[in-house]
Amino acid sequence: MNMAVEQTVNSLAQLLDLQRSRYLSNPAPSYESRVKKLTQLKLALLDNQQAIINALNQDYGHRSSNDTVISDILPCVNNINYTIKHLKSWMKPSRRHAGMLLSPSKVSVQYQPLGVIGIIVPWNFPIMLSMGPLVTAIAAGNSAMLKMSEFTPETNTVLRKLLASIFDTSEVAIVEGEAEVAAEFSSLAFDHILFTGSTVVGRHVMRAAANNLTPVTLELGGKSPAIIAPDMPIETAVERLIFGKCLNAGQICVAPDYILCPADKVSEFIETYRARFNKMYPDFVNNQDYGNVINDRQFQRLLKVLDDAKTKGAKVVSATDAPISSNNRKLATQLITDTTDDMLLLQDEIFGPLLPIIAYQDISEAIGYVNQRDRPLALYIMSFDNKTQQHILQQTHSGGVCINDTVFHVAADDAPFGGIGPSGMGHYHGKEGFLTFSHAKTVLNSGKINTGIFVHPPYGGVIQRLLMKFFLR
Repeated sequence: MNMAVEQTVNSLAQLLDLQRSRYLSNPAPSYESRVKKLTQLKLALLDNQQAIINALNQDYGHRSSNDTVISDILPCVNNINYTIKHLKSWMKPSRRHAGMLLSPSKVSVQYQPLGVIGIIVPWNFPIMLSMGPLVTAIAAGNSAMLKMSEFTPETNTVLRKLLASIFDTSEVAIVEGEAEVAAEFSSLAFDHILFTGSTVVGRHVMRAAANNLTPVTLELGGKSPAIIAPDMPIETAVERLIFGKCLNAGQICVAPDYILCPADKVSEFIETYRARFNKMYPDFVNNQDYGNVINDRQFQRLLKVLDDAKTKGAKVVSATDAPISSNNRKLATQLITDTTDDMLLLQDEIFGPLLPIIAYQDISEAIGYVNQRDRPLALYIMSFDNKTQQHILQQTHSGGVCINDTVFHVAADDAPFGGIGPSGMGHYHGKEGFLTFSHAKTVLNSGKINTGIFVHPPYGGVIQRLLMKFFLR
């Protein structure tokens, strides 16, 4: 470990100690104080909206301002509004049934802040994926440290200033640095870690957290399929899924990763997708609504995956006639057929504008293809037939599902978001997020009448025998 990294590691530990001391001085923040902080955060996001748009545009080389508003700023504002509206009811202790055996004692569950939350943020939506968990952590009464991606330095700077205007670093702090810093961050003894990123890195985070018995919520990715059922008109299917693949140039953990399409409709799908794409993004080279691949490293990775597929016999049709240029890292959807399992394209999450189209003969074949692979973060069903919808829902596992739409389920404030198996574990968003960042503490309260004495030794008395006879039946 070099000296600079060692100093960073020491400062991380000191920062955690600072936040823990602050939390212990006030382990039960009031409802009013939480709402005040959330309101201030909302206003700061709105006041810094243009600065956020500009920063993300710089980090990407070009990122659509509308993409930033729709996918980063708007979800955060809605999340805060929803959280403030429901927080009082979430915080209220819940009465539970004590049962005859424990009567007349009373049982309740109190929701207590965990303490200090570690939030590890990826580069693709650095505002939504930092502020979303932070909103929930604050609502639950916690402090938080956020490890931002080294690939979004301009955005990190704006966010650091924004948060510093509201919070002391003993409450909320930004941490920056590359892989070594991220590794040390995940090894800190947080009270909970929320990680958003790849499955590969998620395993390292979970392994590091295990040394401290730190619970983790892992929001990973995977290959999220879109199944186009035989009843679905192709034009409608394309209309419903194309935005989810083009938003942020497909650099979304819940973007449709591949299409399962009836074999006799594959050509129609390609033609329809191209027509729709060029209607959405005319004059593609100069179009400002379509964003860049974030950096050259990711751009070259995608080209490598594409070349691998071509070399192994895949056919590639670009959604636009514009040639691929590394000068601006702007890559239209590449529609890919004749794929095989040995292609990189079908092995790892694509995380970009490459779209394999896999033909099937009947719906059971499509379902079988999904079930033979890791459980995805999202599954997209394109069908208006209720029986088909229910059949696919019942026969498959995924973190979440959209029927006749894509990606928008992530914006549902009153529903949990999370993966399953290799696509993640645990939930956040809405009430489930509040519960994730809270300890549900059971409290049994016994009054002056003590029925517990009836089960004290010496055993075998008349009352004990009657109790056992009554309850063991």
